[in-house]
Amino acid sequence: MPEQLPPGQLGRGWIEGPAGALEVLVEGPRDTPPRGLLVIAHPHPLYGGTMDNKVVYMVSRGGLDAGLLTLRFNFRGVGHSGGSHDQGRGEAEDLATVVAYVRAAWPGLPLALAGFSFGSYLALSGCAALDAVGVLTVAPPLFYGGEAPVPQPVAPWWLIHGDADEVVDYADTLKRAQAATQPPAVLETAPGVGHFFHGDLPLVRDFTRRFAEQVFD
Repeated sequence: MPEQLPPGQLGRGWIEGPAGALEVLVEGPRDTPPRGLLVIAHPHPLYGGTMDNKVVYMVSRGGLDAGLLTLRFNFRGVGHSGGSHDQGRGEAEDLATVVAYVRAAWPGLPLALAGFSFGSYLALSGCAALDAVGVLTVAPPLFYGGEAPVPQPVAPWWLIHGDADEVVDYADTLKRAQAATQPPAVLETAPGVGHFFHGDLPLVRDFTRRFAEQVFD
């Protein structure tokens, strides 16, 4: 079990969460103060999703490239995080908890949300309530809301999705995103790319860097 992470410190550790410890990894620019904060949510906990997922890692790298401080975390029941999976309800509380933590530790900096697959839907759903300045979604399962409208982030929404995705249907994402009350400001298709961006991970890093450079301008 890693040690508790003091506020304002970089590295891997845990913070107090609503269902026990929440494992986190905080990284920041090496030579300059961070220009903003990026909290990144991982894929579905019941299908092997963790904060060390390679797509989540590349989102973090893209944020760091743009001078952001990034925070990745494990949802309840994953890795060293306490509790158990809660069908997205408790996981939304976990996201709000890490947002509150990073804001208190680095006050005054703008904050954006990002996520991959399951995590991207939670980031999109929480964007408005958590007062984020933007949200980045990688292969978001917009069908999670059923026939309800796609959540409105009330901030710039960037979306990237491979058109050969074998897990989340690209055509369904495209249809729901374009029909949303607030459609994505940027919707980028990755031709021939599957759900996990095998062999194409630099696309995720570059997309995140461009998102950060525009949203935090």
